[in-house]
This record gives sequence, structure tokens and C-alpha cells, in this order.
Amino acid sequence: MAAPVCVELHDVAPVTWGLCARLLAMIDTVGHAVGGIPLSLLVVPDYHHRGRITGDPAFLQAIDARITRGDEVALHGYHHLDEGPAPSNPVDWFRRRIRTLSEGELAATDGAATSERIALGRAELAAAGWSVSGFVPPAWLFGSAARAALNAYPFSYTAVRGGFYRRPDWDFMPTTTLSYAAFAPWRRALSGPALEYQFRRADPARPLRLALHPIDAHHPRVLAHWRTLLLRAMQRRTPMTAAAIVQTHRSEDGRTHGGLPAAPVRGAAATLRAATGAASRR
Repeated sequence: MAAPVCVELHDVAPVTWGLCARLLAMIDTVGHAVGGIPLSLLVVPDYHHRGRITGDPAFLQAIDARITRGDEVALHGYHHLDEGPAPSNPVDWFRRRIRTLSEGELAATDGAATSERIALGRAELAAAGWSVSGFVPPAWLFGSAARAALNAYPFSYTAVRGGFYRRPDWDFMPTTTLSYAAFAPWRRALSGPALEYQFRRADPARPLRLALHPIDAHHPRVLAHWRTLLLRAMQRRTPMTAAAIVQTHRSEDGRTHGGLPAAPVRGAAATLRAATGAASRR
């Protein structure tokens, strides 16, 4: 079987649903041509404190319909805002305030705060009637305290930008993950060639993840580029949810990957990735 591709829709919530629906319409158009694309929907239970998902029946019905089609729901934080202690050094400040725009909710939380957010999020998704096996920290950031707190919850995987951690053993499966930084014109301009470079260089045996954000739907060129990348990916790969990839995919030698993500790429590729690596906003 061809290596998998996972299409992730981030920041799914009632207040972002109009933009999410535009992205879903584009993805479904591609899906009709290839026999369907199951998605991983990264749901934020109370996005930016702007309303819990269980307070919006229309949103719940829309997600129910997506699940019926084969999509999965993953927990994506609780508020998707970094409200932790202030950064303590310039590197941490850049990582949390510039690169991820204060969206990394679990970047600096302690174990108690992390556990509270996860428990609230799981309760909200359970109240919606959804079975959830995956957890994706907002902006793909979580510290050691947050990781320790996650051990108390029965997720089958935790996703970061560089790959999937299989739970409960934290075996790491590297992925190639593409994501636009669409919130600023210069970042959008850099994102296009960066994604093309990463797409062409992607290991054909390694899972590919296409991470779309609501803000992408504001920009026709970004939307059109995603459509092109989706069509190209579907010609070479098998579309699967993140949960399905974690459950079934193995490396070419038949073993799972262990340890930590590889060191970052140096040189021009690193410059492009750093410029486009910020978390996108609605």
C-alpha cells in the first residue's frame, strides 16, 4: 500500500466554522475525484473563550455529519491561547510570542493546569457524543510538565509538528508536515515555495500531513495551492486519518520509530521552514 497522507483541519470551533466549511468544500471536491478523503478535525472546545462547542447545536450536527463520512475528531487544547507565565528568555519569547503568536496553550503550563485543560476538553467532547483518541497541542507546543500530565489520559497518539507519538509508550513516528503561515503577506509569499520544496523532498515512505487552518480560506491563492497539493498527494498516497496512520503504519523495515524527532534542517530549507512555521490564526 502507498504511504499515507493525513489532511488535518486545525482550530475547528463554532466561531471558525464558516472558514472551516470553505476549506472542507474544497477538500471534498478533491475527495470526489479520488473516492473520498477522511480528515482529522482538530476541535478546540472553547476557542479563544468565544463559546463552548456544546452551546452550538448546528456546529455539533455538522461535526456529527463529518464523523459519519469517516472523519475523526481530535482534541486540540481547550482555549488555544497561551495564557501561561511570561516567557523567561528571548528564545522562549520568540517561540511563544512571535513564531506561534501566543497560541501555544500548553507551551508553559504546569502539570495541574495542563491536566485541568485536558479534562475540561475531554468532558466537552464527550458531552458532544464524540469518541476521541488523539490529542494535538495548540501550535504543536507542549513542555515537559504538560507531557507528564498527558500520561494520565488514554490518548492513542499525541501529534507535534514533526510527527506522531504513539501512546502510551511515546514511540515517535516522523512525518513530513506542511502548513501555511497565512496571517501576513510576506509569510504567505514564503510559504508557497517552502511547501513546494518540502513536498518535493518528502520521503515517499514517510507519512505526509497537510495541516490547513481556517485563515487559509481567506486567501484564494492559498486555497488554490492547497487544492493543487491535495491532488498531487492523492496521486501518490493513501488518505488516512491520523488515528488510522498511528494504528497501522510502520516504517519500511516493519518497526515503529522510537526516540525524539530528528534535528532541524540547516541552511536555506531551515530558513524557509522557520519563516513559515508559525501557527496560523483564524
